[in-house]
Amino acid sequence: MRIYFFSYRMLKLAGLVFLLAGVLLSAAVIHFHDTGVAANARSPIYQGNTGGKVVALTVNVDWGEEFIPDMLKEFKKNDARVTFFVTGQWAQKHPELLKEMSRAGHSIQNHGYKHLHFNQLSKEQTKEQIKKTEDIIFKTTGKRSRYFASPYGEFDDHLVENVTDMGYQYIMWSADTIDWQRPAPEIIVGRVMKKVHNDAIVLMHPTDPTVKALPQMLGGLKEQGYKLITIDEMLNQDKSCNDKACKDKARAGAQ
Repeated sequence: MRIYFFSYRMLKLAGLVFLLAGVLLSAAVIHFHDTGVAANARSPIYQGNTGGKVVALTVNVDWGEEFIPDMLKEFKKNDARVTFFVTGQWAQKHPELLKEMSRAGHSIQNHGYKHLHFNQLSKEQTKEQIKKTEDIIFKTTGKRSRYFASPYGEFDDHLVENVTDMGYQYIMWSADTIDWQRPAPEIIVGRVMKKVHNDAIVLMHPTDPTVKALPQMLGGLKEQGYKLITIDEMLNQDKSCNDKACKDKARAGAQ
């Protein structure tokens, strides 16, 4: 009987230990879900985690420079700061325009040196593409890139690991305009307004219909109470960062 009683107590104690471990694991999962921080730090980022009514517009640039000046005008009219992911070869060809984009308060980030299929590159080739672009951006704007958006939106585990090993965060999106297909401006606006949400990341390109869609799109987002900020600001803002001093500090840190 003593042996049976002892075994029963041991089994009961083991059960309590497993139950406690399960509770702790569940709490950790809930914490990551609530804060928006991925349990796997190497995961691509599809949206922010501020919990506020903010949107990050991103513009992937390897062509379309003729449309960027008009885009900058619309962003300025609507007090919008956006993130341009530029290829290094494009940045080399258009240094003055890149400086203008940066001086206007927009974030200049990394799209690789060439618009390649990065999931077909080796780790060394990936590093070379990103580092070369980082150096060009720094030489032109005085600021180093810390975020990477892959051409074609491609990613796999090895590519994400290679990029994050360089200290970069891998940026995707939660709303895609698909504007590279040159749809009608109202279609671009509709795609954004139907999918927008707190902490959304919106993907765009410099095209003629995109320029024509911006007034209605930006106006609609502002009417719904969204503030248009850069990826840097979105990912460096804490949920409790609501006062002006805190936001200014976050913005300075992003630069």
